[in-house]
Amino acid sequence: MIASFVITFREALEAALIVGIVLGYLARTGQTRYNRVVYMAIGAAVTASIAGAALFNSIAGGFTGRAEQIFEGATMLIGAALLTTMILWMMGQRRVATELREKVATTVAEAQRLGLFALVFVSVLREGIETVIFLGAASFAATDYSLVGALGGLLVAGLLGYAIFAGSMRLDLGKFFTVTSILLVLFAAGLAAHGVHELQEAGMIPVVVEHVWDVNPALNPNGGYPLLHENGSLGSVLKALFGYNGNPSLLEVVTYLAYLLLVSVLWRRVEVQRKAAELEVRPALPQNRSEGMPVE
Repeated sequence: MIASFVITFREALEAALIVGIVLGYLARTGQTRYNRVVYMAIGAAVTASIAGAALFNSIAGGFTGRAEQIFEGATMLIGAALLTTMILWMMGQRRVATELREKVATTVAEAQRLGLFALVFVSVLREGIETVIFLGAASFAATDYSLVGALGGLLVAGLLGYAIFAGSMRLDLGKFFTVTSILLVLFAAGLAAHGVHELQEAGMIPVVVEHVWDVNPALNPNGGYPLLHENGSLGSVLKALFGYNGNPSLLEVVTYLAYLLLVSVLWRRVEVQRKAAELEVRPALPQNRSEGMPVE
């Protein structure tokens, strides 16, 4: 439930911010007559996302046995890869709002209603399809997957997005996306490790060492699971959020750690490139000739 909430909250908030930027620009420029086009695009994108979710569930439900394990494993690995790509792309962007407003300005100036429709439709649909894939992968990885969490994430994201653009709330989006990105990186690492587990179950990847450790003993004498058991009070939360496994194989552990190391390196590289790009576009301060220091 927690994982589904975080995923839909993050994706839905991105979509809400995009829509807010477009509607805000139209309002400030006195071109609210185009709002209807934006609403139609949102409705079409949501409908297409729901159709995509139905198709995904239909395909997933058609597999059994080894084919099901392969499909679930592949879906988890694809979901982890897409999550990583999305996170790194978002971390490297700081001019998304400006670029989006420029696209809207160009589209409206050319009186292209279809162009504005396509811009909003594709932007919202992208978030919707990503959500479908991520939630599908999460449902395979966690036994406590809940539709309530997903719907809760959508509701909270919509309210927060409205509050931000209505001016009733100030939120440091940079810090917000950094924190949620870290959570999603840990979630994606768990997806990658669990995907490897499923492919091992299907016999496509060798097991090597079956259990590096095992904290999944039998039920306590008085009933219930121990704290760190996969189904225990803490273990179940860690499993849902970060792919925790009480008895992982060696390749699962290696995959988890290798993924975190790889993303850390890529994240650092993206940050360096972003800062370098900001320095290039930042106007140079006039220099004090006598001291060679910038004039404040």
